[in-house]
Amino acid sequence: MKKILPVSLAAMFLFGILGCATLFNQEEKEVGFSSDPEGAKVYINGSYHGETPVNVKLKKDKEYTVEFRKEGYQTKTAYITNKVGAGWIILDVLGGLIPVVIDAATGEWYELETDYVKVVLD
Repeated sequence: MKKILPVSLAAMFLFGILGCATLFNQEEKEVGFSSDPEGAKVYINGSYHGETPVNVKLKKDKEYTVEFRKEGYQTKTAYITNKVGAGWIILDVLGGLIPVVIDAATGEWYELETDYVKVVLD
């Protein structure tokens, strides 16, 4: 019982000083890209990231335009948007004003809308 109290106090201190999303939400998310047929070049916000199938780590607080290019096929464009995770906000509000301010300022509340994008090339 004596060891539980210091650990509990330390946890409460961390949650009070840092936001829940800052502590537990990862900054990046791995997103998978594929195409039919395979072998399309993947450009994310204009930068080349490999040929399908490919996985790329993307920052959660950004939005992305993804182009799939393959010779002999029309270029396809997909969009990856983000959203604020309501669960993080609720946890932060329960922790007080400081966690809300920290997570809002750092963008740690954000999550990407998808973790996989597949296109069919014409």
